[in-house]
Parts: sequence; structure tokens; C-alpha cells
Amino acid sequence: MTHAHTSVLDRRTTVTVAAYDSYPAAQRAVDLLSDRRFPVDRVAIVGNDVHLVEQVVRRLTVARAALAGAGTGAWIGLLIGLLVGAFAVDGWLPVIASGVVLGAVWGAVFGAIAHATTGGRRDFASVSGLRASEYAVVVDAAHAEHAIRILESARHDRPNGRERERWRNER
Repeated sequence: MTHAHTSVLDRRTTVTVAAYDSYPAAQRAVDLLSDRRFPVDRVAIVGNDVHLVEQVVRRLTVARAALAGAGTGAWIGLLIGLLVGAFAVDGWLPVIASGVVLGAVWGAVFGAIAHATTGGRRDFASVSGLRASEYAVVVDAAHAEHAIRILESARHDRPNGRERERWRNER
């Protein structure tokens, strides 16, 4: 193999046995190794050239921040209402309902204030995640040939397209 390196977890020497363009493809390769009784405790999936990607999903306004705060506050109010209501002598339902309503009101107020104090510096909601340009399946050097034989013998699980080209070039 072309890439031998040391495992970040316990400093074992490892070898790249396959590389994929997607994480699910690398997972399928490890799953195949597992299905063939390969010692998967000697396998790692390594994301190379990792980037943080933040996808903006919508504009964030004071009203939306208040609505999100109200939802969070209602859940907290429900929890507190359930805890207090469990010890209520007379009717627990009004205690729970009051907790939900008060929690929603206070959550809306705090959500609106929190957003307003940003001064418009972050008027959007987003979701963040990590992406790698390549996902390498690496195994302990002592087990590399066995892993390569398993992956090569499974024609239906071989990578396709650009992944197949990379697979061949690493041999």
C-alpha cells in the first residue's frame, strides 16, 4: 500500500487499504470486513482534508427567536410543572398547565432579548457539519493483506466511478 501511518488512537502502524469519496461507502467496506469476521477493532475510517461546512437554513428574526424561545420554555415549564404537580395536593393538571404557559412566556421573552442583543451580527440560523474530501479505510499493518483480499473478493461491494479508479491506483 502507498500510505502507512501511525494510528492516532494508540500509535499502531496502519495501512490504507481503500479510499472512498463518501463516508457511507467507507462504512459499507468496514461492514463487509465485519461480515467476513475480520478483526474490526483493527480498522479505522479516516477523513482526509476535512472542512467545516455551515449550511444557512433561514433568516433569523426577533419573532423567530421568540418563537424558538417559547418552545424551549414550554418544555422546561412542562418539566417543572410535572415535578411540582407530582406533589400537589389539589389537582396536578392546573400546575402543569401553568408551568407550560409561564415557561413559554418567559422563553419567548428571553429568546427575543437574546436575539436583540446580538445587534444583527448573526441574523441567520444554520446547521454545521464536517466533510472530508476522502474517507480512507485503514487497518493495522499486520492485517492489511487480509483486508485487501476481502475487499477485492467482494465484487458487488467494490466502489464505483471515481472510487474504483482510486482503488486501482493505490494497488
